[in-house]
Amino acid sequence: MLRLVLPKGSLERATLQLFEDADLAVSRASDVAYRATIDDPRIDDVRILRPQEIPAYVAEGLFDLGVTGRDCIEERGSDVVSLGELAYSKATNKPARVVLAVSSDSPVKSLAELAAQPGKLRISSEYPELTRKILARHGIEADISFSYGATEAKVPEIADAVVDMTETGSALRAAGLRIIETLLISHTELIANPVAAADPAKRHAMEQIMTLLQGTLEARGKVLVKLNVSADELDGVLSVLPSMRAPTISELSGGGAFALEAVVAKSDINTLIPALRDKGATDILEIPLSKIVH
Repeated sequence: MLRLVLPKGSLERATLQLFEDADLAVSRASDVAYRATIDDPRIDDVRILRPQEIPAYVAEGLFDLGVTGRDCIEERGSDVVSLGELAYSKATNKPARVVLAVSSDSPVKSLAELAAQPGKLRISSEYPELTRKILARHGIEADISFSYGATEAKVPEIADAVVDMTETGSALRAAGLRIIETLLISHTELIANPVAAADPAKRHAMEQIMTLLQGTLEARGKVLVKLNVSADELDGVLSVLPSMRAPTISELSGGGAFALEAVVAKSDINTLIPALRDKGATDILEIPLSKIVH
């Protein structure tokens, strides 16, 4: 039913892992193959291509569904339907940023100060159209040259500033650059062709796939905690037990004690379990989660 295109390159490994965790494992002949399959009746065809190209291919109808970054969508100006954000990236769970950076020894501290510098600005970027559109909103003209890579190495001889993608800013700092402005917050998104998204059957399949992906991301970093506690010590345990909404409480057979369960952050479990034990909890179980669907 659906033709799906996934990103190759820096997002590739994280995307394939997400689909595998969502029980939509991608199979291909080799790690460099561009054609793939997913054993799911909703997905007929899978390709793995550069994320910069994906918005245009989805807009043209070559694919019904794709995964790419907001930066690529804005750069291409493609007419696509966003089905929602996917909270993952190539290195962290934080969205990437398209930023404007200058030499660390430059006195310039803002986009406005950069615009006030004498002469026409020279900017190097892998996002020339996105850069041009954003600068135009601020009334700034600049000579914007396309960078084929190593963008951070262009300052100061080739460019006065660069517009580049970063998650942590570490590569820019290592190159002696300083970020002065964030131009775009770029989330990874599931996008659809407008015609395909208007088809009720295809749209339903798309939303089901999105449910699996978002449920998988929601479950990351969380575990299910189950425990027993006597009625006398219930309030004490509840005082230290966090939960997504409220813990589930069931009275045990025979009365006088309760079974509790709650979804909690994995990062808190090392202090939570001892605290629960101190408050009188027994039979404590920590159970990994695959998906959380609201």
